[in-house]
Amino acid sequence: MVSFTLKSAGYEVVEAVDGMDGLDKAKSKAFNLVLTDQNMPRMDGLSLIKSLRAMPSFRTVPILMLTTESSDAMKSQGRAAGATGWLVKPFDPQKLIEVVKKVIG
Repeated sequence: MVSFTLKSAGYEVVEAVDGMDGLDKAKSKAFNLVLTDQNMPRMDGLSLIKSLRAMPSFRTVPILMLTTESSDAMKSQGRAAGATGWLVKPFDPQKLIEVVKKVIG
């Protein structure tokens, strides 16, 4: 649904099956935005964000967390890891597009 929403709004989307796959793809291509979930196999979202932020090419790339996790503690961990923003599932497609436009200009 996320991919469909973004593609319908005209964005090019590269999907990853899990955090490790996302990190591998990030090493081989430049991105304007990363959208990740917290709960993924092999590497969770916070670990992915920390790994991306350690890469010079991702220090300023917006990273949004889209997840069912909504506790203040989890959001705080996300900010500490380097997340730009936090969206809670289920998501509103229009709100997702608004946030994406806001963070990538």
